[in-house]
Amino acid sequence: MQDLAEGCAVQDMTGKTVLITGASRGIGADTARVFAGAGARVALVARSADAVAALADEIGPDALALPCDVSDHAAVADCVAQTVARFGGLDVLIGNAGVIEPIAHMGAADPAAWSRVIDINLKGVFYGMHAALPVMTAQGGGTILTISSGAAHGPVEAWSHYCASKAGAAMLTACLHKENASAGIRAMGLSPGTVATRMQREIKASGINPVSQLDWSDHIPADWPARALLWMCSGDADGWLGQEISLRDPDIRARVGLT
Repeated sequence: MQDLAEGCAVQDMTGKTVLITGASRGIGADTARVFAGAGARVALVARSADAVAALADEIGPDALALPCDVSDHAAVADCVAQTVARFGGLDVLIGNAGVIEPIAHMGAADPAAWSRVIDINLKGVFYGMHAALPVMTAQGGGTILTISSGAAHGPVEAWSHYCASKAGAAMLTACLHKENASAGIRAMGLSPGTVATRMQREIKASGINPVSQLDWSDHIPADWPARALLWMCSGDADGWLGQEISLRDPDIRARVGLT
């Protein structure tokens, strides 16, 4: 855990509680490790019960495994309630859960599968925000961070579901800031660029659009966005409240301490 946090502008999270969706692997799992390494108590939310249980065992007693499908509003609300019951509050929500399969051109897309991506990537983000807001406003504030994408801002071939869901999630984050900044809610998005995770292997396998042609060496490691998320919990990131931070920006990488 310590190695992942080493080198970044470490924000001390001792005594803070962080809930991370999509925590079973990739960005979510490394985010859990980085925040735990900074002293946080972490609630790990993902559909894979075995994976989040194993990660919680790895981190230790300050980790709580919560199997959950984020497309289920009641289940997400229950995860927030269990987190508060276990740790006494909720200081940071990281909306990371997301899928891209099945990659398909619009004319060939299966409507049910297309809608499932919206349910996870967009509705899941809203459900987390909706459940966390009452807890955070009652305690005087909190931080809500959403994993965005360059696909939120431009069309990508065969990614209509992903582009639409990420564009919607980015707007949700902006709306959250507009409505709740005065209540102490810090809302921001993080666009990490292409990251060496299973999603990139799925993209590669599709063979569609230029992203699938990238070499594995072109992708950044998953702990880079994790470390950026930790930095975003600090006052040094307050200039981006209500906005989206891009890890493609070399100035941002320098501020986070990434090389």
